[in-house]
Amino acid sequence: MNKLESLKSVTWSGYQRQNGTKGIRNKILVIYTVECAHFVADKITEKVNDAEVEAVGFSGCTDNEYAVRMLISLIRHPNVGGVLAVGLGCEYIQPEWLSNIAKEEGKPTAWFYIQQTGGTKGSVELGVEHVRRMQTELTRTSRVPMGFADLIIGSECGGSDYTSGLAGNVAVGNFFDWLVDAGGTAIFEEIVEAIGLIDILSQRAATESAKDEIVATYNKALDYCKSVRQYSVSPGNFAGGLSTIEEKSMGAVIKSGSRPIQGVLKVSGCPQRKGLWLLDSTPDPHWMQFGITNPNDNEGLMDLISCGSHIIFFVTGRGSVVGSVVAPVIKITGNSQTFENMIDDMDVDAGRLLSGAISQQQLSLEIAQLMVAIAAGQKSKSEEQGHKEYFIPYKYQSKEVLIPTRCES
Repeated sequence: MNKLESLKSVTWSGYQRQNGTKGIRNKILVIYTVECAHFVADKITEKVNDAEVEAVGFSGCTDNEYAVRMLISLIRHPNVGGVLAVGLGCEYIQPEWLSNIAKEEGKPTAWFYIQQTGGTKGSVELGVEHVRRMQTELTRTSRVPMGFADLIIGSECGGSDYTSGLAGNVAVGNFFDWLVDAGGTAIFEEIVEAIGLIDILSQRAATESAKDEIVATYNKALDYCKSVRQYSVSPGNFAGGLSTIEEKSMGAVIKSGSRPIQGVLKVSGCPQRKGLWLLDSTPDPHWMQFGITNPNDNEGLMDLISCGSHIIFFVTGRGSVVGSVVAPVIKITGNSQTFENMIDDMDVDAGRLLSGAISQQQLSLEIAQLMVAIAAGQKSKSEEQGHKEYFIPYKYQSKEVLIPTRCES
């Protein structure tokens, strides 16, 4: 048995959640339910001064089912141990309701309205008190063995260049094949970066039902691109050596590897079984408008996290510095020059595949070993730098995949 195969049975110590899932972090989320509570939430995390206490929230005053589902998914995420919900007092999303969901999950929780706690100063003091209590409670979280079969890993790419499709995304695709074979779960997204590849995607469907879902999801993404008269390719991509959306699509899809696609997830939906899944983040037809599919990379990362991803692969050819809340982000580049230029932000140099300095199997071994270390508590480069970007916009998306009714012959 080679080293890579032997890693399939490696375990580390995870955090046991009441719902049966296992986490690799034990975070406390300070969730603000409207932009007016954002400052207070940030001040609470600042005063607690613990990297595992993070502020995240939704800015809108009015109802948005997508944002509500996203916040619920973060509360239920296996990397989250406790939740403090902070509201102003007149917004639609109620902090008490979110706190009750955390309580049902068996997680330490509290909530309050700023309007009822003396404004900024009193709210920050109360929030810090609640978080300190939760920190003490979380020291008693049960630790259990955890392995690759327990992991969900998501992937997206940004700042792509010609090396992304030749090395960076290829490295992720090869690792995803290994992860699925090890009993784990992988999620890839960016269906608007798969334009032109419907035959390739649909042929990889694990079932006829999955094929229907993939085709419907692809067609919706194609309609979106037509409606806004723009495809997911940018001046930066052109400067990096890409020429067409089809060329970019080949690179984007190869990060999914070669294993059968089990089906399509919607944002905040959890995989129902092990294996490889496609994530649909495109809004539904009646709500398509420019820039709303993935307004920025941070929203895409949040979409993957909402589906339970413990760790995110972010592939970039030209370079990126972002991380996220809740789940560690691992930045992989197929461009060795980018790796050297941004060495404090890049985790993996997949450009060595192009120079012949390393084989596919050797690189997959490196990534698997890094995953063990990160899952066991080692910080990713984005975590070391303190990156905690996130973005939860208004978006409109059904819980179900929109599959057209078939005509009977």
